[in-house]
Amino acid sequence: MIDMDFDYLEYNPDRHGNVRLYVRRNGKRVRLREKEGTPAFAKEYVAAVEKLAPGAPAHVTAPVTHPKDTFGWLVALYFQGRGAGEFLTLDADSRTRRRNSLEACLQIQLSDTNPSPMGNCPLKHLSAQKMKRIIETKDGPGARTNLRKHLSALCSWSVENNYLPSNPVRDIKAGRRVKGGGYYTWTIPDVQQFLAYHREQPARQSRKAVLALGLLLFAGTRRQDMIALGKQHCRGTKPGVLGDWIQYVPKKTIKVRRQASQKPLLPVLKDIINECADVLGNMTFLVTEQGKPFSENGIGNWFRDRCDEAGLPMCTAHGLKKAGATIAAENGATTRQLMAMFDWDTPDMAEVYTRAAEQKRLAGEGMILISLDRSENKDCYTFEPATATPQEKEGKSNG
Repeated sequence: MIDMDFDYLEYNPDRHGNVRLYVRRNGKRVRLREKEGTPAFAKEYVAAVEKLAPGAPAHVTAPVTHPKDTFGWLVALYFQGRGAGEFLTLDADSRTRRRNSLEACLQIQLSDTNPSPMGNCPLKHLSAQKMKRIIETKDGPGARTNLRKHLSALCSWSVENNYLPSNPVRDIKAGRRVKGGGYYTWTIPDVQQFLAYHREQPARQSRKAVLALGLLLFAGTRRQDMIALGKQHCRGTKPGVLGDWIQYVPKKTIKVRRQASQKPLLPVLKDIINECADVLGNMTFLVTEQGKPFSENGIGNWFRDRCDEAGLPMCTAHGLKKAGATIAAENGATTRQLMAMFDWDTPDMAEVYTRAAEQKRLAGEGMILISLDRSENKDCYTFEPATATPQEKEGKSNG
Protein backbone atom coordinates (compact mmCIF):
# COMPACT_ATOMS: atom_id res chain seq x y z
CA MET A 1 0.00 0.00 0.00
CA ILE A 2 1.11 3.59 -0.67
CA ASP A 3 1.43 5.96 2.30
CA MET A 4 0.52 9.42 0.98
CA ASP A 5 -2.27 11.98 1.23
CA PHE A 6 -4.83 12.13 -1.58
CA ASP A 7 -6.32 15.57 -0.98
CA TYR A 8 -8.10 15.85 -4.32
CA LEU A 9 -9.48 12.32 -4.51
CA GLU A 10 -13.20 11.95 -5.20
CA TYR A 11 -15.24 8.75 -4.88
CA ASN A 12 -18.20 8.71 -7.25
CA PRO A 13 -20.34 5.54 -7.50
CA ASP A 14 -22.19 4.95 -10.75
CA ARG A 15 -25.81 3.82 -11.01
CA HIS A 16 -24.76 0.18 -10.58
CA GLY A 17 -22.89 0.87 -7.34
CA ASN A 18 -19.41 0.58 -8.89
CA VAL A 19 -17.03 3.14 -7.39
CA ARG A 20 -15.20 5.43 -9.79
CA LEU A 21 -12.22 7.46 -8.60
CA TYR A 22 -11.45 10.97 -9.82
CA VAL A 23 -9.00 13.75 -9.06
CA ARG A 24 -11.03 16.96 -8.76
CA ARG A 25 -9.21 20.29 -8.74
CA ASN A 26 -10.08 23.82 -9.86
CA GLY A 27 -13.54 22.76 -11.00
CA LYS A 28 -12.22 20.01 -13.29
CA ARG A 29 -11.64 16.33 -12.80
CA VAL A 30 -9.67 13.43 -14.25
CA ARG A 31 -10.69 9.80 -13.83
CA LEU A 32 -8.19 7.38 -12.27
CA ARG A 33 -8.22 3.83 -13.63
CA GLU A 34 -5.34 2.12 -11.82
CA LYS A 35 -6.05 -0.06 -8.76
CA GLU A 36 -6.21 2.04 -5.61
CA GLY A 37 -3.26 1.63 -3.25
CA THR A 38 -0.76 0.50 -5.90
CA PRO A 39 2.36 2.39 -7.07
CA ALA A 40 0.73 2.77 -10.49
CA PHE A 41 -2.28 4.42 -8.85
CA ALA A 42 -0.04 6.88 -6.95
CA LYS A 43 1.80 7.77 -10.14
CA GLU A 44 -1.47 8.30 -12.02
CA TYR A 45 -2.82 10.43 -9.15
CA VAL A 46 0.25 12.73 -9.09
CA ALA A 47 0.08 13.17 -12.87
CA ALA A 48 -3.61 14.10 -12.66
CA VAL A 49 -3.01 16.62 -9.86
CA GLU A 50 -0.25 18.28 -11.86
CA LYS A 51 -2.39 18.34 -14.98
CA LEU A 52 -5.17 20.18 -13.13
CA ALA A 53 -2.83 22.60 -11.34
CA PRO A 54 -3.56 26.34 -11.84
CA GLY A 55 -1.78 27.63 -14.91
CA ALA A 56 -0.83 24.16 -16.10
CA PRO A 57 -0.34 24.17 -19.88
CA ALA A 58 -2.88 22.29 -21.93
CA HIS A 59 -1.58 18.94 -23.10
CA VAL A 60 -1.64 19.01 -26.86
CA THR A 61 -0.87 15.96 -28.94
CA ALA A 62 -0.32 15.94 -32.66
CA PRO A 63 -3.21 14.44 -34.62
CA VAL A 64 -2.65 10.83 -35.58
CA THR A 65 -2.50 10.36 -39.33
CA HIS A 66 -2.76 7.13 -41.25
CA PRO A 67 -1.62 6.29 -44.77
CA LYS A 68 -4.09 6.66 -47.58
CA ASP A 69 -6.46 3.76 -48.24
CA THR A 70 -6.12 2.40 -44.71
CA PHE A 71 -8.77 1.85 -42.04
CA GLY A 72 -7.61 4.90 -40.05
CA TRP A 73 -7.69 7.06 -43.17
CA LEU A 74 -11.25 5.87 -43.85
CA VAL A 75 -12.36 6.70 -40.29
CA ALA A 76 -10.91 10.21 -40.60
CA LEU A 77 -12.89 10.77 -43.81
CA TYR A 78 -16.05 9.47 -42.14
CA PHE A 79 -15.70 12.03 -39.35
CA GLN A 80 -15.85 14.78 -41.99
CA GLY A 81 -19.15 13.62 -43.53
CA ARG A 82 -21.71 16.44 -43.72
CA GLY A 83 -24.40 14.89 -45.90
CA ALA A 84 -27.86 13.91 -44.75
CA GLY A 85 -27.62 11.29 -42.02
CA GLU A 86 -23.80 11.43 -41.94
CA PHE A 87 -21.49 11.89 -38.97
CA LEU A 88 -21.59 15.68 -38.60
CA THR A 89 -25.40 15.70 -38.66
CA LEU A 90 -25.54 13.66 -35.45
CA ASP A 91 -26.12 15.47 -32.17
CA ALA A 92 -23.04 16.34 -30.10
CA ASP A 93 -23.40 13.46 -27.62
CA SER A 94 -23.83 10.87 -30.38
CA ARG A 95 -20.80 12.23 -32.24
CA THR A 96 -18.67 12.03 -29.10
CA ARG A 97 -19.69 8.44 -28.34
CA ARG A 98 -19.19 7.28 -31.91
CA ARG A 99 -15.86 9.08 -32.32
CA ASN A 100 -14.47 7.62 -29.08
CA SER A 101 -15.68 4.16 -30.04
CA LEU A 102 -14.16 4.18 -33.53
CA GLU A 103 -10.89 5.86 -32.53
CA ALA A 104 -10.34 3.15 -29.91
CA CYS A 105 -10.67 0.54 -32.68
CA LEU A 106 -7.70 2.05 -34.51
CA GLN A 107 -5.35 1.14 -31.65
CA ILE A 108 -6.23 -2.57 -31.58
CA GLN A 109 -3.43 -4.71 -32.96
CA LEU A 110 -4.03 -6.44 -36.28
CA SER A 111 -3.57 -9.97 -34.98
CA ASP A 112 -2.00 -11.96 -32.17
CA THR A 113 1.24 -12.09 -34.13
CA ASN A 114 1.13 -8.63 -35.74
CA PRO A 115 1.37 -5.71 -33.28
CA SER A 116 0.68 -3.10 -35.97
CA PRO A 117 -2.44 -1.02 -35.11
CA MET A 118 -5.68 -1.69 -36.91
CA GLY A 119 -5.65 1.90 -38.13
CA ASN A 120 -2.87 0.99 -40.57
CA CYS A 121 -4.77 -1.95 -42.05
CA PRO A 122 -5.18 -1.49 -45.86
CA LEU A 123 -8.80 -1.28 -46.96
CA LYS A 124 -8.35 -4.23 -49.31
CA HIS A 125 -7.55 -6.40 -46.26
CA LEU A 126 -10.44 -5.09 -44.15
CA SER A 127 -12.27 -8.38 -43.87
CA ALA A 128 -15.21 -9.58 -41.78
CA GLN A 129 -12.75 -11.55 -39.66
CA LYS A 130 -10.86 -8.36 -38.74
CA MET A 131 -14.13 -6.58 -37.91
CA LYS A 132 -15.11 -9.55 -35.76
CA ARG A 133 -11.77 -9.34 -33.94
CA ILE A 134 -12.41 -5.65 -33.19
CA ILE A 135 -15.92 -6.30 -31.89
CA GLU A 136 -14.82 -9.18 -29.66
CA THR A 137 -12.37 -6.94 -27.79
CA LYS A 138 -15.39 -5.55 -25.94
CA ASP A 139 -16.66 -7.19 -22.77
CA GLY A 140 -20.36 -7.94 -22.58
CA PRO A 141 -23.02 -8.31 -25.28
CA GLY A 142 -24.28 -4.75 -24.85
CA ALA A 143 -20.87 -3.18 -25.50
CA ARG A 144 -20.29 -5.46 -28.49
CA THR A 145 -23.68 -4.60 -29.93
CA ASN A 146 -23.00 -0.86 -29.67
CA LEU A 147 -19.56 -1.21 -31.28
CA ARG A 148 -21.00 -3.33 -34.08
CA LYS A 149 -23.60 -0.62 -34.72
CA HIS A 150 -20.93 2.07 -34.99
CA LEU A 151 -18.72 -0.03 -37.28
CA SER A 152 -21.67 -0.96 -39.46
CA ALA A 153 -22.63 2.72 -39.85
CA LEU A 154 -19.05 3.51 -40.88
CA CYS A 155 -18.91 0.66 -43.40
CA SER A 156 -22.35 1.47 -44.86
CA TRP A 157 -21.19 5.05 -45.41
CA SER A 158 -18.01 3.70 -47.03
CA VAL A 159 -20.00 1.54 -49.45
CA GLU A 160 -22.26 4.45 -50.40
CA ASN A 161 -19.19 6.60 -51.14
CA ASN A 162 -17.31 3.86 -53.06
CA TYR A 163 -14.54 3.34 -50.51
CA LEU A 164 -15.53 -0.28 -49.82
CA PRO A 165 -17.16 -2.81 -52.16
CA SER A 166 -19.38 -4.23 -49.41
CA ASN A 167 -20.11 -3.93 -45.69
CA PRO A 168 -17.88 -6.47 -43.87
CA VAL A 169 -19.83 -6.01 -40.64
CA ARG A 170 -23.21 -6.94 -42.09
CA ASP A 171 -23.08 -10.69 -41.37
CA ILE A 172 -21.21 -10.52 -38.05
CA LYS A 173 -23.19 -11.44 -34.99
CA ALA A 174 -22.30 -9.37 -31.94
CA GLY A 175 -24.06 -11.72 -29.57
CA ARG A 176 -27.51 -11.39 -28.16
CA ARG A 177 -27.92 -8.24 -26.13
CA VAL A 178 -29.28 -8.93 -22.69
CA LYS A 179 -31.83 -6.28 -21.87
CA GLY A 180 -31.71 -5.13 -18.30
CA GLY A 181 -34.07 -2.93 -16.39
CA GLY A 182 -31.84 0.08 -16.82
CA TYR A 183 -32.47 3.01 -14.51
CA TYR A 184 -34.70 2.37 -11.53
CA THR A 185 -38.32 3.31 -12.23
CA TRP A 186 -39.85 5.50 -9.53
CA THR A 187 -42.99 4.32 -7.81
CA ILE A 188 -45.79 6.59 -6.64
CA PRO A 189 -44.68 6.17 -2.98
CA ASP A 190 -41.19 7.28 -4.07
CA VAL A 191 -42.63 10.45 -5.58
CA GLN A 192 -44.70 11.11 -2.48
CA GLN A 193 -41.67 10.62 -0.21
CA PHE A 194 -39.55 12.99 -2.31
CA LEU A 195 -42.20 15.71 -2.32
CA ALA A 196 -42.97 15.30 1.39
CA TYR A 197 -39.31 15.69 2.33
CA HIS A 198 -38.45 18.68 0.15
CA ARG A 199 -41.68 20.56 0.84
CA GLU A 200 -40.75 20.52 4.53
CA GLN A 201 -37.30 22.02 3.89
CA PRO A 202 -36.87 25.84 3.92
CA ALA A 203 -33.91 25.87 1.50
CA ARG A 204 -34.37 27.25 -2.01
CA GLN A 205 -32.79 24.17 -3.53
CA SER A 206 -35.57 22.04 -2.05
CA ARG A 207 -38.18 24.14 -3.87
CA LYS A 208 -36.10 23.74 -7.01
CA ALA A 209 -36.10 20.00 -6.38
CA VAL A 210 -39.91 19.98 -6.27
CA LEU A 211 -39.97 21.99 -9.50
CA ALA A 212 -37.49 19.63 -11.19
CA LEU A 213 -39.57 16.61 -10.24
CA GLY A 214 -42.69 18.21 -11.65
CA LEU A 215 -41.03 19.06 -14.96
CA LEU A 216 -39.46 15.60 -15.31
CA LEU A 217 -42.59 13.67 -14.39
CA PHE A 218 -45.45 15.70 -15.83
CA ALA A 219 -44.01 17.35 -18.98
CA GLY A 220 -42.97 14.18 -20.83
CA THR A 221 -39.69 15.77 -21.93
CA ARG A 222 -36.17 14.44 -22.23
CA ARG A 223 -33.75 15.83 -19.70
CA GLN A 224 -31.98 17.92 -22.36
CA ASP A 225 -35.31 19.58 -23.24
CA MET A 226 -36.53 19.96 -19.67
CA ILE A 227 -33.57 22.14 -18.65
CA ALA A 228 -34.40 24.55 -21.51
CA LEU A 229 -38.12 24.93 -20.74
CA GLY A 230 -39.27 28.37 -19.61
CA LYS A 231 -42.32 30.60 -19.49
CA GLN A 232 -41.90 31.40 -23.20
CA HIS A 233 -42.72 27.77 -24.01
CA CYS A 234 -46.15 27.93 -22.37
CA ARG A 235 -47.43 31.45 -22.95
CA GLY A 236 -50.97 32.31 -22.05
CA THR A 237 -53.36 34.86 -23.52
CA LYS A 238 -52.16 37.45 -20.98
CA PRO A 239 -48.54 38.47 -20.25
CA GLY A 240 -47.10 36.71 -17.23
CA VAL A 241 -49.87 34.09 -17.15
CA LEU A 242 -49.11 30.48 -18.01
CA GLY A 243 -51.12 29.01 -20.87
CA ASP A 244 -52.58 25.54 -21.21
CA TRP A 245 -50.00 24.10 -23.64
CA ILE A 246 -46.22 23.53 -23.75
CA GLN A 247 -44.55 23.95 -27.15
CA TYR A 248 -40.88 23.28 -27.91
CA VAL A 249 -38.68 21.69 -30.57
CA PRO A 250 -37.01 18.50 -29.24
CA LYS A 251 -33.25 18.92 -29.21
CA LYS A 252 -32.57 15.34 -30.22
CA THR A 253 -34.22 15.73 -33.63
CA ILE A 254 -33.63 19.45 -34.23
CA LYS A 255 -31.12 18.75 -37.04
CA VAL A 256 -33.58 16.49 -38.82
CA ARG A 257 -36.72 18.60 -38.48
CA ARG A 258 -37.91 21.60 -36.50
CA GLN A 259 -41.45 20.40 -35.90
CA ALA A 260 -42.68 21.56 -32.51
CA SER A 261 -43.84 19.11 -29.87
CA GLN A 262 -47.12 20.25 -28.28
CA LYS A 263 -48.37 18.91 -24.98
CA PRO A 264 -50.92 20.12 -22.44
CA LEU A 265 -49.58 21.88 -19.36
CA LEU A 266 -51.19 19.64 -16.76
CA PRO A 267 -52.88 21.40 -13.82
CA VAL A 268 -50.61 19.54 -11.37
CA LEU A 269 -47.52 20.88 -13.13
CA LYS A 270 -48.96 24.38 -13.37
CA ASP A 271 -49.60 24.30 -9.61
CA ILE A 272 -45.99 23.21 -8.95
CA ILE A 273 -44.62 26.03 -11.14
CA ASN A 274 -46.76 28.58 -9.29
CA GLU A 275 -45.76 27.05 -5.95
CA CYS A 276 -42.08 27.54 -6.82
CA ALA A 277 -42.48 31.01 -8.38
CA ASP A 278 -39.76 32.53 -6.19
CA VAL A 279 -37.02 30.25 -7.60
CA LEU A 280 -37.94 30.46 -11.30
CA GLY A 281 -35.35 31.75 -13.77
CA ASN A 282 -36.00 34.38 -16.45
CA MET A 283 -35.54 32.20 -19.55
CA THR A 284 -35.66 28.73 -17.98
CA PHE A 285 -37.75 27.48 -15.09
CA LEU A 286 -34.77 25.79 -13.47
CA VAL A 287 -31.54 27.68 -12.79
CA THR A 288 -28.42 27.02 -10.74
CA GLU A 289 -27.48 28.97 -7.61
CA GLN A 290 -25.58 31.30 -9.97
CA GLY A 291 -28.78 32.02 -11.91
CA LYS A 292 -27.68 30.10 -15.02
CA PRO A 293 -29.49 27.23 -16.79
CA PHE A 294 -28.41 23.73 -15.81
CA SER A 295 -26.36 21.59 -18.18
CA GLU A 296 -27.69 18.15 -19.04
CA ASN A 297 -25.11 16.36 -16.91
CA GLY A 298 -25.30 19.02 -14.23
CA ILE A 299 -29.03 18.59 -13.64
CA GLY A 300 -28.60 14.82 -13.42
CA ASN A 301 -25.91 15.03 -10.75
CA TRP A 302 -27.70 17.80 -8.86
CA PHE A 303 -31.03 15.97 -8.86
CA ARG A 304 -29.38 12.76 -7.73
CA ASP A 305 -28.09 14.62 -4.65
CA ARG A 306 -31.63 15.80 -3.89
CA CYS A 307 -32.83 12.18 -4.14
CA ASP A 308 -30.16 11.10 -1.66
CA GLU A 309 -31.30 13.82 0.74
CA ALA A 310 -34.85 12.46 0.55
CA GLY A 311 -33.67 8.94 1.36
CA LEU A 312 -34.04 7.66 -2.22
CA PRO A 313 -30.50 6.67 -3.29
CA MET A 314 -31.78 4.39 -6.07
CA CYS A 315 -33.72 7.17 -7.81
CA THR A 316 -32.47 9.32 -10.72
CA ALA A 317 -33.81 11.99 -13.05
CA HIS A 318 -34.15 9.53 -15.94
CA GLY A 319 -36.14 7.15 -13.76
CA LEU A 320 -38.90 9.77 -13.46
CA LYS A 321 -39.54 9.72 -17.20
CA LYS A 322 -39.79 5.95 -17.01
CA ALA A 323 -42.25 6.34 -14.14
CA GLY A 324 -44.43 8.68 -16.20
CA ALA A 325 -44.51 6.27 -19.14
CA THR A 326 -45.23 3.31 -16.86
CA ILE A 327 -48.10 5.06 -15.08
CA ALA A 328 -49.61 6.25 -18.38
CA ALA A 329 -49.39 2.77 -19.93
CA GLU A 330 -50.95 1.10 -16.91
CA ASN A 331 -53.79 3.64 -17.06
CA GLY A 332 -54.50 2.64 -20.67
CA ALA A 333 -52.31 4.91 -22.85
CA THR A 334 -51.82 3.47 -26.34
CA THR A 335 -48.54 3.13 -28.21
CA ARG A 336 -49.33 6.15 -30.39
CA GLN A 337 -50.25 8.24 -27.37
CA LEU A 338 -46.98 7.38 -25.62
CA MET A 339 -45.03 8.28 -28.76
CA ALA A 340 -46.66 11.72 -28.81
CA MET A 341 -46.26 12.25 -25.07
CA PHE A 342 -42.54 11.41 -24.92
CA ASP A 343 -41.33 12.48 -28.41
CA TRP A 344 -40.54 8.97 -29.64
CA ASP A 345 -40.37 8.62 -33.42
CA THR A 346 -40.85 4.85 -33.55
CA PRO A 347 -43.12 2.55 -31.53
CA ASP A 348 -40.23 0.45 -30.20
CA MET A 349 -39.77 2.32 -26.92
CA ALA A 350 -43.48 2.90 -26.38
CA GLU A 351 -44.20 -0.80 -26.80
CA VAL A 352 -41.79 -1.59 -23.97
CA TYR A 353 -44.24 0.11 -21.61
CA THR A 354 -47.47 -1.05 -23.26
CA ARG A 355 -46.27 -4.67 -23.24
CA ALA A 356 -45.31 -4.41 -19.57
CA ALA A 357 -48.69 -2.89 -18.72
CA GLU A 358 -50.50 -5.59 -20.71
CA GLN A 359 -48.49 -8.33 -18.98
CA LYS A 360 -49.37 -6.88 -15.58
CA ARG A 361 -53.07 -6.61 -16.49
CA LEU A 362 -53.29 -10.15 -17.89
CA ALA A 363 -51.41 -11.59 -14.91
CA GLY A 364 -53.76 -9.78 -12.55
CA GLU A 365 -56.77 -11.25 -14.34
CA GLY A 366 -55.31 -14.72 -14.71
CA MET A 367 -53.51 -15.45 -11.45
CA ILE A 368 -56.78 -15.81 -9.55
CA LEU A 369 -57.45 -18.89 -11.70
CA ILE A 370 -54.71 -20.75 -9.84
CA SER A 371 -56.98 -22.14 -7.15
CA LEU A 372 -57.38 -25.40 -5.24
CA ASP A 373 -61.02 -24.64 -4.57
CA ARG A 374 -63.06 -26.81 -6.99
CA SER A 375 -66.45 -25.61 -5.69
CA GLU A 376 -67.34 -24.43 -9.20
CA ASN A 377 -68.45 -28.06 -9.91
CA LYS A 378 -70.90 -28.28 -7.04
CA ASP A 379 -73.93 -27.75 -9.30
CA CYS A 380 -72.78 -30.16 -12.00
CA TYR A 381 -75.32 -33.01 -12.54
CA THR A 382 -72.48 -35.48 -12.97
CA PHE A 383 -72.00 -35.52 -9.22
CA GLU A 384 -74.77 -36.48 -6.77
CA PRO A 385 -74.69 -36.07 -3.02
CA ALA A 386 -74.09 -39.40 -1.27
CA THR A 387 -77.03 -38.70 1.04
CA ALA A 388 -79.55 -38.09 -1.76
CA THR A 389 -82.82 -39.91 -1.23
CA PRO A 390 -84.36 -42.17 -3.94
CA GLN A 391 -87.15 -39.57 -4.35
CA GLU A 392 -84.58 -36.78 -4.93
CA LYS A 393 -82.74 -38.90 -7.49
CA GLU A 394 -85.99 -39.73 -9.27
CA GLY A 395 -87.06 -36.08 -9.29
CA LYS A 396 -83.74 -34.99 -10.77
CA SER A 397 -83.95 -37.63 -13.52
CA ASN A 398 -87.53 -36.59 -14.40
CA GLY A 399 -86.50 -32.95 -14.42
